[in-house]
Amino acid sequence: QVQLAESGGGSVQAGGSLRLSCAPSGYKYGLRCMAWFRQAPGEERERVATMLLTTGSTYYADSVMGRFTISQDNAKNTLYLQMNSLKPEDTGMYYCAATPTGVGCLGRTDFGSWGRGTQVTVSS
Repeated sequence: QVQLAESGGGSVQAGGSLRLSCAPSGYKYGLRCMAWFRQAPGEERERVATMLLTTGSTYYADSVMGRFTISQDNAKNTLYLQMNSLKPEDTGMYYCAATPTGVGCLGRTDFGSWGRGTQVTVSS
């Protein structure tokens, strides 16, 4: 059973930056695909960014392209989401997700493991 622990959320003003972290644990087999999702109140969950961990290939939603960067630190076994130039519409609960399969990773929206989320609030 994979556990995912997100951290790094907070409240910032528009134009500010935050870096989210996701630390997986409890898995027996390698995780090959990880992603960040977000959900604002009353809205559907939105996939923000995905990384195929074996190659470093990435996907970004159009809404965050050029502002957010997904990355991994293999030594720390941690996934990051660097968020710059934040906008009020970036406000929401941010979730980390993971799956051991790399097949179809960059287009995947269904993941077997999810974290509990970390809140990001951007004020204007």
